[in-house]
Amino acid sequence: MRPLLTPAALHRLRTACLGITFFWFVIGGLAHFRATDFFVHITPPWVPQPRAVVIWSGVLELLLAAALLSRQWRPWAGWALIAVIAAVSSANVHMWLHPELFPEAPAWVYTARLILQLGLVWAVWFGTRVPPKQAAAGAS
Repeated sequence: MRPLLTPAALHRLRTACLGITFFWFVIGGLAHFRATDFFVHITPPWVPQPRAVVIWSGVLELLLAAALLSRQWRPWAGWALIAVIAAVSSANVHMWLHPELFPEAPAWVYTARLILQLGLVWAVWFGTRVPPKQAAAGAS
């Protein structure tokens, strides 16, 4: 059976996913500093010290985005970014469960955000994992 994508196409897709991941978290990390009040507003009420959590999550996103630039650190950074996505998803779930608190957008936007996060998790995973051939070459 012929593969769905050629090795060159897989490489381009992996590179695109890595680029999307890098820019997503650089922009997102910086946004934590430029729009701190917004992020504090969407933080679920059970999170202690939401302002500190927003600032530190921005720092973490920027550090992990920088780690993506190193081939050695990239797989580790990918898994850490997936963990960050899981952690910050609580804000998206909070918005989805309580759209009346966030009238800035229609309720369907909050559903779409949750679905898009699944795509982001896949892009992070695919863009940061070591391709099978490279993994085998590195093991020998």
